[in-house]
Amino acid sequence: MNATEKISGNQLGFLIFTFVVSTLILSVPGVMVAFAKQDAWMSVFPASITGIISIGVMTTLANRYPGLTIMEYSTKITGKWLGKIFGFYFSYYLFFFISSTVNEHAVFIRTVLLPRTPSFVGIVTILILAGLAVFSGIEVIGRCNEFLLPIIIALLIPLFILSIGDADPGQLKPVLGEGIMPVLKGAVVPSAWMSQFFFMGWLLPYLNQPQKARKVSFIALLCMIVLIVIIDLVAIMVFGPISGRLNFSFLRVVEYIGLVGSLERMEALAVSVWIMGIFVKVSVLLYMFCLSVSQMFNIKNYRAIVSPVTLLSIIGSVWIFKSAAEFQAWITLTYPVLAFFTQSLLPLSLLIIDTLRRSMDNSLS
Repeated sequence: MNATEKISGNQLGFLIFTFVVSTLILSVPGVMVAFAKQDAWMSVFPASITGIISIGVMTTLANRYPGLTIMEYSTKITGKWLGKIFGFYFSYYLFFFISSTVNEHAVFIRTVLLPRTPSFVGIVTILILAGLAVFSGIEVIGRCNEFLLPIIIALLIPLFILSIGDADPGQLKPVLGEGIMPVLKGAVVPSAWMSQFFFMGWLLPYLNQPQKARKVSFIALLCMIVLIVIIDLVAIMVFGPISGRLNFSFLRVVEYIGLVGSLERMEALAVSVWIMGIFVKVSVLLYMFCLSVSQMFNIKNYRAIVSPVTLLSIIGSVWIFKSAAEFQAWITLTYPVLAFFTQSLLPLSLLIIDTLRRSMDNSLS
């Protein structure tokens, strides 16, 4: 770990917020409506439970092992060989996560903005830019996000305001017309995003104010909840149950605003939000992947492997999904299970094992 690189509490909160919502706002609301219909906005609240648990687990582990990433303290908790297995799996998960995220970005850009441009162009472009950011370090990425996040928020606010004119609050009725079960089903997919606080396992060692980690994380989670509730409400009030059958439902709302209003090509704002957010997310993921590989193979400076790791990520992003339909099926059916296992269950298992070992050591002493 490079001790000279530090991020502030605010930068951590901003990074986590951008990291999660950048892909959440366009991909997930439609899935939530498909399961919970007009009550989809309520699904955010049970979904946030995984976020609360992840924050508690990751900050507790970070306090017990200050200055160490999850790759490093996994070995201390479980032993050398089992820790290596944990490290290898986390590295593979990061590789898979980068590949799926960049592939989603390429599909989105090709669908909305550049239909005649090969997806490979979008993949290479975003990963080269992210690679340059990673080479600069997490401190630079944090500062870059401090600049980009206010722009993202500034672009979202007029979209929400303009959508009010086409919103029909009657689409939200009946409230809980089919009971609580659809709401819980609608919470499954967003819960996978809420548990992405797991990735703080690579960021917390660089926090210059460790005592602020839990506070800024909960503030970031609260802001995510508010934003997703607003997006779900807007999508439901504009399109009703049709939202569940639309890919990128929030984008379709924005396009509809431009179609019926006096302003045209409003989706350009949504695309701008997506590109800025996805740049930050991919940069953070690629940084974590480089850090994990360097720690797994005892390479002192992660910057030495930024180029080969970026190239590997390009290859993975090209081959991971054959079509948008395959990706959508993965998001809806596979990722929630994979996220629960990796982002929630494994860190919780590490915390339980560490707690048991500490209690046993205390009893023996």
